Amino acid sequence: MLEMNYIADRYEIIDKIGAGGMSDVYKAKDLTLGRFVAIKVLKAEFSEDMNFVTKFRTEAQSAAGLEHPNIVNIYDVGSENGIHYIVMEYVEGITLKTYIEKKGQLTFKEAISIAIQVGRGIEAAHAKNIIHRDIKPQNIIISTEGKVKVTDFGIARAATSNTINSDVMGSVHYSSPEQARNGFVDGKSDIYSLGIVMYEMVTGRVPFDGDTTVAVAIQHLQEDMVIPSVYAPDLPISMEKIILKCTQKNPDRRYESIMALLADLRKALINPQEDFVVMVPAVNQDKTRIIREGDLHQIQKEAETVHVKPQAYEQPKPAPGPTAKPKPAPRPAPAKKQPEPEDEYDYEEEDESEVNPGMEKAITIMEIGAGLIIVAVIIFLLINLLGGFSGKDKDNTENSQQSQATETGAVSEAMSETAASEAIKDGVVVPSVAGKTYEEAQEILNGQRLGIKENGSTSSDEYEVGQIVSQEPAADTTVEANTTILVIVSSGKGSIDIPSVEGKKEAEAVSELSGDFKVNKTYSHSDTVEAGYVMSQSPAGGSQGKPGDTITIEISQGKEAVTVPDVTTTYKSEEQAKEMLKDFVVTVTKMHHEERPAGIVIGQSIEAGKQVEKGTAITITVSDGPTPSQNITTTTYKFKATIKAPSDTSNVSGADIILYDSNGTPIEQWLDQPIGRFGSDGLSLNKGGILTKTGTLTITWLDLDGVELNTESKAVEFVPES
Repeated sequence: MLEMNYIADRYEIIDKIGAGGMSDVYKAKDLTLGRFVAIKVLKAEFSEDMNFVTKFRTEAQSAAGLEHPNIVNIYDVGSENGIHYIVMEYVEGITLKTYIEKKGQLTFKEAISIAIQVGRGIEAAHAKNIIHRDIKPQNIIISTEGKVKVTDFGIARAATSNTINSDVMGSVHYSSPEQARNGFVDGKSDIYSLGIVMYEMVTGRVPFDGDTTVAVAIQHLQEDMVIPSVYAPDLPISMEKIILKCTQKNPDRRYESIMALLADLRKALINPQEDFVVMVPAVNQDKTRIIREGDLHQIQKEAETVHVKPQAYEQPKPAPGPTAKPKPAPRPAPAKKQPEPEDEYDYEEEDESEVNPGMEKAITIMEIGAGLIIVAVIIFLLINLLGGFSGKDKDNTENSQQSQATETGAVSEAMSETAASEAIKDGVVVPSVAGKTYEEAQEILNGQRLGIKENGSTSSDEYEVGQIVSQEPAADTTVEANTTILVIVSSGKGSIDIPSVEGKKEAEAVSELSGDFKVNKTYSHSDTVEAGYVMSQSPAGGSQGKPGDTITIEISQGKEAVTVPDVTTTYKSEEQAKEMLKDFVVTVTKMHHEERPAGIVIGQSIEAGKQVEKGTAITITVSDGPTPSQNITTTTYKFKATIKAPSDTSNVSGADIILYDSNGTPIEQWLDQPIGRFGSDGLSLNKGGILTKTGTLTITWLDLDGVELNTESKAVEFVPES
């Protein structure tokens, strides 16, 4: 923990927000510019190595020249009182690694969007001849605004020049084959790593995994990865082929540049199902080559630098912390072969003069293992020649055994874990881990110098979910140290019948299902099912399900509540009223009315605005005209007027005009009349068929936002129609 409260009398340390293999990260306040920054402070063991510090500062200063929206910018590099630090842009958000862990699998559109933003940042760096070398989800930050930024540009180059192994397990899953054997690294290594990141985004897992860094690195060198559509069946073909092209083991078969990759990503976003990605065919560089003894020694030596040096008879220990190391996900057999334009290789040995010295060497695990076994045998023979195994003198035997152990440790220190396992031949009896959780089994097996890997799951009536059902090799079998034990994990009991709860009350249905299943309840209205009863369920009753599955039941809320409309004003006809009352059961009665013409609604049995169930019965009363026995005049009237606009119309948008009869009933409305319709001569209004002789006219002027300015009201007298 940094003991200083201030750095350079400018940066006030607020809180520690992260830690890595070589540095701690703090949130700080830049007192000069008044902004928050992130400060990466080198740990003491690296600060004392001045060669490393010098290179670290040089790389950081070079990266400081990068300015791009998708890059975490470096503001300052400095040192004070033996503390070496880098001041960077502070981004509020989470890493892509955390985001993937939370979501499991990302949609291809989301993955492409993130990949494009990461690619833009890498493109800006490549334009300045800066290679990242450590593209991984842990170095990609998604801000709270959804902006994607790449961090630690230039840092990886300084780090790999020093012996830094504490954080390599997180990086080796994304390292290119040339990085795994410490070969020539250029921009295509970043493309490979971005391809692995895209694979993890769409599948929720990395393509290569193992108990050690060396095991993962060898998979990058030698093994074909399971194509992503095995884990993401809905993945569009364009996205899959982009990932496959990025992750070709031969750099010449990858995208020529990050710019070319971005072009295909953008095209995939528009036409995801179009098979437009051009895979580079295999050429001579892909042929198998003979590995000379000097090459083999160099590869082993470089592997020590890149990866963790294994200790003999010792399993890697997880880093301390509350979160246990996640167990590797099982990899099912590929559903289809990885598409390749050319799938045939010429295994004839090339003429040595045609081999480009800078060309990457194709290496196989068998060749590496064979060469290193020869080294181990030579060491064994040298020990014998020196008298290490005379067997006649007890003291000499003990000294010989001690010497052999020392030599074995030296070999183990100098070789990869794969070769070391060949040199360690003492047997280990496999303990039984049936009934244990994966974490419990891992602790037991690691204690016996054995590894563990989940190899699938199966239903079991004997073992609970998460407990181990079987193992291979079996318990009590004698195997070599460092052997990986494959285990099958219980997914719970087998399938059982799902009871049918349709038509039952909510509480009864939940009680019946919750014994073996999880219950998800939804609610909706129904015209046929009484409120509180189950209308449907999914999966259906009588089908098969596993204990713990979720059963969704839909519960009736009864008939939907609706609001009664007003059908008695503004002279609604019977047909208009029925249309407005389509959610009701309508009954029509008729009666004479002295003022309303025949066919006009004059009453309704439920007052307007009331909430009732959909389908409720309602009666409307329709006028049958005046009573025949009375000499009611049948004279009708008409209204005609011209309305002038105000003298100042700069703040007037229009008007609402309403004409009422002598009973105060609206008989005509001219709403939202724009001011342009008034013209210089005014707006002409006409209405006929009026049953009263007098009425009232109101004019409400509206401002430019449609808000009332003022209302004018005046009495009018109608003219008899001829």
